[in-house]
Amino acid sequence: MLKQQLKQSATTNGKARWYAFEHTVELTNLIPPTVSYESGGHTLIVGPTSIIESAAQQLEQMSSLTLLSTDGEPGEHSRLFFANTVEISGFLGAFKVLTDNKGVEVNLASIAINHDCFDVVLDLCLNSCMTEEVPVPGYYPVGRGHPKLADALEEIPTLMGTFDKPKFFRLDTDLCAHSSRGVKGCERCVDACPAGALSSEGSDKTGHKIEINPYLCQGVGTCATACPTEAIHYALPNPQETQKFIERTLANYESQGGLEPIILICSSRHESYNVMALQALPDNVIPIVVEELPSVGIDSWFAALANGATQVLFAASRHMPATILRILNSEVSIAQTLLEQLGIAKETIDILYLESLREGTPTLCHDSFDLALGELEGNKRQRLFTALDALAQSRIPVDNIVELPAGAPYGNISCQSSDCTLCMSCVAVCPTRALHTDGASPSLKFVEQDCVQCGLCVKACPEQVLTMTPRINWDQQARQQAQVIHQEKAAECVRCHKPFAPQSMIDMLQNKLRGHSHFADDTALNRIAMCEDCRVVDMFEAMADDPTKQLNY
Repeated sequence: MLKQQLKQSATTNGKARWYAFEHTVELTNLIPPTVSYESGGHTLIVGPTSIIESAAQQLEQMSSLTLLSTDGEPGEHSRLFFANTVEISGFLGAFKVLTDNKGVEVNLASIAINHDCFDVVLDLCLNSCMTEEVPVPGYYPVGRGHPKLADALEEIPTLMGTFDKPKFFRLDTDLCAHSSRGVKGCERCVDACPAGALSSEGSDKTGHKIEINPYLCQGVGTCATACPTEAIHYALPNPQETQKFIERTLANYESQGGLEPIILICSSRHESYNVMALQALPDNVIPIVVEELPSVGIDSWFAALANGATQVLFAASRHMPATILRILNSEVSIAQTLLEQLGIAKETIDILYLESLREGTPTLCHDSFDLALGELEGNKRQRLFTALDALAQSRIPVDNIVELPAGAPYGNISCQSSDCTLCMSCVAVCPTRALHTDGASPSLKFVEQDCVQCGLCVKACPEQVLTMTPRINWDQQARQQAQVIHQEKAAECVRCHKPFAPQSMIDMLQNKLRGHSHFADDTALNRIAMCEDCRVVDMFEAMADDPTKQLNY
């Protein structure tokens, strides 16, 4: 349908769009790793008795049917059970159903069908038994309005056998800013998942880590959009390939004389809606079809503007799950703040709700930035800032330093120098080396462009002297260079006079240990002010002069 719609246009922009659509190498998923579901067709129907018995009559081809009444009304079905409360977890082929009836909790599948789990669940309750906004495979929460009962009844009989689903995402734990040395930081991906597939596992002792349950993951993409380090990203196509595809599409459009290209990012699963949108929009709107809208991050949005696009829109619906809309709106809001600081209309990056097309044509932007950066290299942040810096060269920012909304993954770390001991706990946990030391002097350095505002450093600091400030620094040189945020005089070894540690740390240790029984002797206390080598030499010299002193060590 989409190809037919694009091919029909006879305008110059329409022809250029068709050429770009046909001649840009498609984004294709090769054969990604998959997970397999095994379903024997054992089906559970939950809800009021009269409704579930009616639905059961249309699913008699299933291997077994178990009915669970939530209103307690009697019925005629041979396998009808009752429960006061119902708890369902799992996915296609592995639904565990715990019921409570008069204080007795049981695994319903073991009683009803002599299995550990049910394979499919048709939920006709108004308040769904599973609360995830994006239902897991094999679960049909018809009672809350989506999917429709007719669609569920048509699809459920097909769910018998083995089914493969792609592992949509990759997780690089080396890039993850979630946890380090028992300290928890960024949880943006967990907060962004509408399917309950992401979780933080572990403890302060064993360490925390992000885990993706591939059986629950539905490939929505909000986690990738929210992740500031690209630790979690779409598997195939990967983010860079998607970005290059957009850049090549723009180049092909312009090579055929197309003007003022507008990128419309739309989902492959809603082709009919995409066609309806294009029918209402001018011919310079170029559709970029992806698996899910949030799979394309903010770096790709600005890269498109830096490669000729006059606007980037998202073909969304107000009926999308709330979490998806929240994450998409949050990212777009940050992008619009950046645009406004450059004197660019905030609608240059915007969400186009398809429902609003009934009210008329949305605000379309025609402002050209006269840039053609080509394919951007580097990681997610490097690509983003390359595009931002290119835009900033032609559009001078209103201010060099601009505050961003709380939670934005860009910003500054400041240090209350008077209380910092340069213990380097912050450096030890920083996932991007935004905080680091050069090893040559007692100093703490910071690179703003690399900071993802994960909070690990703030939580790890024993003196509580670090503060995060979400902001954008338009001064490229200041943002990319290492800035010294705390520095002090080095303590010199009292024996060899070699600098070896921050003076404040030596003073702190001596003050804390003064009066301790093991440090009653000034000689032991003075060793704290020695470098490692001299400390060892001093100890052995003391034992040589008085062998009984070795009992103290």
